[in-house]
Amino acid sequence: SGTQPMLWTIQNLNLQKEAPVDYAGLLSFLQGVEDVVIKELNKNWRSHAFDGYEVNWVDQNETVFCLHSLSCPEAQDQKLQVTSISWNATGSVVACSYGRLDDGDWSTEKSYVCTWNLDRRGLNPKRPDLVVDVPSSVMCLAFHPSQPSLIVGGLYSGEVLIWDTSRIEDPLIWRTGMTDDTHTDPVYQVDWLQDSKHSHHFQILSVSTDGKILVWRTQRDGQLTLVEGFALVAQQIPWSMKLKKRTRGETAVGVTSLSFSCFDPSVFIIGVEGGYSLKCSTAVETAAVPRTGSSVPLKAPAEFAFSPHGGPVYCVSCSPFHRNLFLSGGTDGHVHLHSMLQAQPLISLQLSKKYLFSVRWSPVRPLVFAAATGEGEVQLFDFGKSSQKPAVSVKQASAQTAVYCIEFNFKQPQLLAAGDASGMLKIWQLSSDFIQQGPREMNHLEQLANEVTD
Repeated sequence: SGTQPMLWTIQNLNLQKEAPVDYAGLLSFLQGVEDVVIKELNKNWRSHAFDGYEVNWVDQNETVFCLHSLSCPEAQDQKLQVTSISWNATGSVVACSYGRLDDGDWSTEKSYVCTWNLDRRGLNPKRPDLVVDVPSSVMCLAFHPSQPSLIVGGLYSGEVLIWDTSRIEDPLIWRTGMTDDTHTDPVYQVDWLQDSKHSHHFQILSVSTDGKILVWRTQRDGQLTLVEGFALVAQQIPWSMKLKKRTRGETAVGVTSLSFSCFDPSVFIIGVEGGYSLKCSTAVETAAVPRTGSSVPLKAPAEFAFSPHGGPVYCVSCSPFHRNLFLSGGTDGHVHLHSMLQAQPLISLQLSKKYLFSVRWSPVRPLVFAAATGEGEVQLFDFGKSSQKPAVSVKQASAQTAVYCIEFNFKQPQLLAAGDASGMLKIWQLSSDFIQQGPREMNHLEQLANEVTD
């Protein structure tokens, strides 16, 4: 019967409690075998039998399951969408921004930034720990890399703001304001940049469809001031002879996404509305034309153009394990695996019949990446298993509800956050398959990178 094993366990525990221990006999036995055990341990220690073998203490299991479904009632009442996600420096707090990425006149609509501490005992999935009201739609946000309470956000209005989540009453501490330097289009990505002169200081980078990539510094008066900037102009992009020029003249090229190389802090990849990915450098000296009314001279960063997608590129992600590899995804539903050394993609995969909004490399598995689709799916790819189809595809939302953003947790690599058009933020727990690196994984990545297709 179903009660028998339980009864046996209880009886067994009672027996164990009553059994007397012969400590003197146990000590005598251990002393007798000590020399033999030490000798065997030393022999094993010198053995090379298990060289290159990594122990996996985690139970093997292939499932990916939803740990938390988080929502903000105020945002859901307004039918706002999750536009961006970020994990803080400790890996225990997740933040998301609310706004709208679909059509409509929502530029003046109020929106929110919300945070949840997943380690908190009384976690309420429908009640964020902090709700920050923002006067314009928040398009993107990013936690500070080392200060767990600081968040930078980019608005639909073009403004950039910084909040301190430890200040519950008045979290807004810095802002660009609306000046001649402020973006004139929505800000689609923000990031923290290490100051090259002071390694413990950080500057703020913002990216917009006005064609500008701007670098800001915090001032004592609560202002963010412009210290450096780049502008993308069609005539200054070094198109490969194999690529047809899409645009001519001095038209601004709208930037939608950016990813810095993990190996060279001066190199970054951007995705643009014209469907291209571009390799850029912060070390350029060429001035951008035409000269705008900016307080600092803007430079032209583009050095190389890659083969285009069939529509705007919405996301780019540089590999944390290989200096030349990056992923790009766009409105054509394809993800491209690129080498920075050639124009044509190494691999092109159609993941969705709708848009692809976000792709991210795993921070711990060199061959794994995640993608967010317009069909409500989060797909996990493992090039070690297949370069054609996902290892796992999980349904985040209904087929009509796009997943807009995904972020791996660098401190707790088994966690993946995904936000969608219904305003839900889901935390997915990944199985050991997606967090344990295989013995020949780096070799496999190197082989992928060397598959020249030009």
